[in-house]
Amino acid sequence: MILLNDILRLPDIKNVKVRFNLNFGTKRPAIDYYTDQTEESKQHMLDGQYWNYARKSNFSNGNITLGFVPIPQKQDCWLLFHIGKIVQDLGIQNGVGYEYEELDEYKEYIGRIVVRFKNHSQNLIRIGENVLPECIVEEILPNVYNNDYFPGYSNVNVSWLSLKNLITKDSWRSALENQKGVYLLVDSNTGKQYVGSAYGENMILGRWETYIRTCHGGNKLLKDLGTDYIKNNFYFTILETFNKDTDDQIIIDRESHWKDVLFTRKFGYNKN
Repeated sequence: MILLNDILRLPDIKNVKVRFNLNFGTKRPAIDYYTDQTEESKQHMLDGQYWNYARKSNFSNGNITLGFVPIPQKQDCWLLFHIGKIVQDLGIQNGVGYEYEELDEYKEYIGRIVVRFKNHSQNLIRIGENVLPECIVEEILPNVYNNDYFPGYSNVNVSWLSLKNLITKDSWRSALENQKGVYLLVDSNTGKQYVGSAYGENMILGRWETYIRTCHGGNKLLKDLGTDYIKNNFYFTILETFNKDTDDQIIIDRESHWKDVLFTRKFGYNKN
């Protein structure tokens, strides 16, 4: 068993604070901001790492800070995305409360170290002395983390923003273009759902590419929501898959079945 500090060798773990970031103030999965690899997303993560809420200061001058985000489909596994040092406490509440510097000596481990840690506390900002002895290194990735692997049809649960990136990856394209299916769109803001089917050209891939291109996929009720709303609130999952030789009518019948089961005509975005 290898512990995180066996690798990092931080000299004074009493001066270390570890932040387990479940999200960054939005409904978007935290890991999405990392895999984006844009300057805007990186800054959003760092702002979240050093954010103070009302009447609470999380760090002190000189603290070494470690930032983690959870890895989807891997329970209790966290990706290391940042190691920094507090340069100055700005005394700001409900905002970014610190000036900080990134510690380049740990740069080779950023985005590559995955630890297993079960946080039994409601507090997501922990003292290093208390948690580092429990942070077990699950793996050190050969390259910076990228969630472009296809997780299997039954495990697909991605936001529109994630799908826009993932649908360009070979493993996703290969999996989705070879299966007909029934899929589900979920509005994370209201809980309303939309059941759809894919049996045309390029099957699920072709249908989902339409959502990336138009956001609404031609659905009237989704059009009324607006593109920005869909981009920021909609999630995609797969209910059933069928091989490419399956008769289209079977797919249509199963789509109707799921609309009945989930009451999406009455309570969701399906009109027929």
